[in-house]
Amino acid sequence: METLIVKEKDGLVIVEGVKDFDLTHIFECGQCFRWNRESDGGYTGVAHGKVIHIKQDNERVILENTTIDDFNNLWYDYFDLDRDYGIIKKTISNNDEIMQEAVKFGSGIRLLNQDEWEILISFIISQNRSIPIIKQNIEFLSKQYGKYIGSFRGNDYYDFPAAETLAAKSCEYIKSCKVGYRAPYIQKVAQTIANDKFIFELKNRSITEAADYLLGLFGVGPKVAHCIMLFSMKKYESFPIDVWVQRVMKELYGLENAKQINEFAKEKFGEYGGFAQQYLFYYARSHNIGKTKSGDRV
Repeated sequence: METLIVKEKDGLVIVEGVKDFDLTHIFECGQCFRWNRESDGGYTGVAHGKVIHIKQDNERVILENTTIDDFNNLWYDYFDLDRDYGIIKKTISNNDEIMQEAVKFGSGIRLLNQDEWEILISFIISQNRSIPIIKQNIEFLSKQYGKYIGSFRGNDYYDFPAAETLAAKSCEYIKSCKVGYRAPYIQKVAQTIANDKFIFELKNRSITEAADYLLGLFGVGPKVAHCIMLFSMKKYESFPIDVWVQRVMKELYGLENAKQINEFAKEKFGEYGGFAQQYLFYYARSHNIGKTKSGDRV
């Protein structure tokens, strides 16, 4: 892995030598919902109770509203900067023209290491929703019930609400945040997590044990469970199958159903299945391969 040069200048944290990293690819590939593009080409987002702005100039990444200590202790892992994506891309695209094209198109994707609780609720909300609506729903929840973080560039920011907070709210209060029929799912899951906290142990458990627990939660199906494991638990063999991935796997690989796709992904991509899924998902959405009459769904 290449050595990064990290320095602080004029209140900014500047990281040089960052490869296989593209902000648009990272934030627009469907793995996160609290990052928004700004007029300067950078992105402002909320993660782990903090708000930062990040901008890129080739292999130079500039972070605003943070410190070197936070970069070392939080953002380095959050952006998965300790991983050699060159090896991953070479491995999964070997002798595969389809993956070669997908990897080339989304060459700067990195899988973010996000909070388990927030990802759980975010992907429950995501079911049958477009990405802009998902982002609006999460912001409604955060502004209504989350802890105030502070003001940045003239906007107020709020942390994602704690499980204990949502567990104490009625379905009607939660529904007022525009989440629709998902309100009882959110309330019941919040009550479960507030009581047992077991979700925060799953990162150190097997993928089978993690999947069994998640699938036992109200409103969580296979696709949502695999998204949670992939985006917050470092279960990189996870291969979430949604309408986009199912369509691209059918049209480009000739696979007809989820069982065939799972078996193919496990055999072909193995421990890198989640990385392959993200390249394929981003490629499919961007090329409308998975377009349906219901629109741009996650």
